[in-house]
Amino acid sequence: MNENLWNDLDVEATLDAPIGALTWYKSGGHAEVLISPRSVEALQTLCQRFHESDIPMRVLGSGANLLVADDGVDGAVVRLNHSIFQEAHWHELDHGHPTRIGAGTDLMALVQESARRGLSGLSQLAGIPATIGGAIRMNAGGSYGDTAQSVHSIELLTTNGELRRMDAAKLDFGYRHCALPDGIVIAAHFNLRADDAVQIRAHVKEVFEYKKRTQPMADRSAGCMFKNPIDPSTGKRESAGRLIDLAGMKGKSVGGAFVSERHGNFIGLLAGGRANDVLALAFDVQQRVLDHSGIQLEREVVIWSQRGDVL
Repeated sequence: MNENLWNDLDVEATLDAPIGALTWYKSGGHAEVLISPRSVEALQTLCQRFHESDIPMRVLGSGANLLVADDGVDGAVVRLNHSIFQEAHWHELDHGHPTRIGAGTDLMALVQESARRGLSGLSQLAGIPATIGGAIRMNAGGSYGDTAQSVHSIELLTTNGELRRMDAAKLDFGYRHCALPDGIVIAAHFNLRADDAVQIRAHVKEVFEYKKRTQPMADRSAGCMFKNPIDPSTGKRESAGRLIDLAGMKGKSVGGAFVSERHGNFIGLLAGGRANDVLALAFDVQQRVLDHSGIQLEREVVIWSQRGDVL
């Protein structure tokens, strides 16, 4: 790749970067270049140049909901890990302004800080590993709620470098869904309200304790592998983990990848295992569930590969 695309910009760049090691699976391939911009202006110029050169550009957040195939990816991968993309401007909605949070901010740390400040609106997201940008893109959530219920608006940098502000109503939030245009989320504005700090911290603890009881948080995994599907016979959302259990897949393995005995919707990976082991096992799980229940599971974990990105 032509290094002149970024050499004159305020960025940190690594060629042939082992991005798979930066995911929670700690396995997978490389990217042609990994770039961390140090300013919004540098990121804007990068977007423009890569767009004009028809070079694919992906964003790597915390790596918690991502699997990079062993063949890696072409093009550029961007990380918003500079402090300029992790700034927080705290406001209470009662005073007329939403809180602005940079897209590179760690979600779990944000939940804790908002609770410390006595601001409600994010406690439902306790224990979810993500950056703010990633949480917006997939509408991260769990049994207690999701990201969308507190979003006021976002700031989006389009693929041609244009900065746009979009209200939440235009993003068509749904279950693990956000209708984002092509581009990079650089900040989100949240509706947070002053509330009883003791009650907020108690709710954060309740949500986190529930996750600890029900999920294999110590395993190397990417969280829930599949979305909870709609059962066509009832029209209601069904537990993917339950369908996987009923299909007899709990504990099954391929290479170093295994279906968790604690929660069937988690696929873990042993040290030394390969990303493609996880892919193969995920395909096996999908097929067994389809054969057993007639329901097609859709992956929640994002897959990056040379053959194209698959949700």
